[in-house]
Amino acid sequence: MTDQVVEQGAARLLSSAARLSRDPMTEIDWEAGQDDRYGLSPEWSTLYGTSYWDELSEEKRRELTRHEAASVASTGIWFELILQQMILRDVYSTDPASSEFQWALTEVADECRHSIMFARTTGKLGAAVYRPSMLTRELGRLFKTLAYGESAYAAILVAEEVLDVMQRDWMRDPRVLPLVRQVNNIHVVEESRHMMFARDETRDALAGAGPVRRWTSALVVSIAASVIVNAMVSPAVYANVGLDSARAVREAAGNEHHRALLRSSCAGLMEFLGSAGLLTKAAVRVYRRVGLI
Repeated sequence: MTDQVVEQGAARLLSSAARLSRDPMTEIDWEAGQDDRYGLSPEWSTLYGTSYWDELSEEKRRELTRHEAASVASTGIWFELILQQMILRDVYSTDPASSEFQWALTEVADECRHSIMFARTTGKLGAAVYRPSMLTRELGRLFKTLAYGESAYAAILVAEEVLDVMQRDWMRDPRVLPLVRQVNNIHVVEESRHMMFARDETRDALAGAGPVRRWTSALVVSIAASVIVNAMVSPAVYANVGLDSARAVREAAGNEHHRALLRSSCAGLMEFLGSAGLLTKAAVRVYRRVGLI
């Protein structure tokens, strides 16, 4: 991709941001009380479709989904912090007068607002504090330090696309808390620009890449995807809701309904990765193990 094309693309994204950027601090009524609706669409609960879900009372199901929503939001904050650091590193020496530089800072500003928005949402859900495991956090630290080019941007795309499909369902579902629906709506609108940017950067980085680099990058991205998806809902959710944690983890791991939802949510993503040459046999094995294919 030529510098001129990069500049034109960044200028379009800047224009879109100027017209469509949202401010969750002013658009959301953070002082409004919360009713007794779900934290996410019940079909997206990790236990929906299992025998354990059938045993839960309606009240316990709602409580579970609120904790799951808080965990997903916390995982979003963790990955957005990684994303921000990678973007800032990527444009560290870029001409500040360029649209490319200014768009990068605009995306970082968007992600900062999103992280604050998710943080406030977790507090309003009344759930416990959730964080990825120590191992996952350290892997994230290593990834944000070493990943570059297509490895960084395709991994960003995986996280954003998986969350995007979930949130599109939740924001349209009247059974879900109005606060969560508002938050998801804001995030979906703004992330559409970020996903476009990540796809362009991935294609650009892969231009002229040889088979060894593509194979390595494909494997790195698939492993990153596996870590991200596995970190979405903390096992601590089940204990905090008062469930049998060992049984809940076991049934969630074998929940074919949830895996089918993940596969359908990733269909467009996998099509893109395939077109970019990032769906090698080794990568497909990883995606299949985590339920994305």
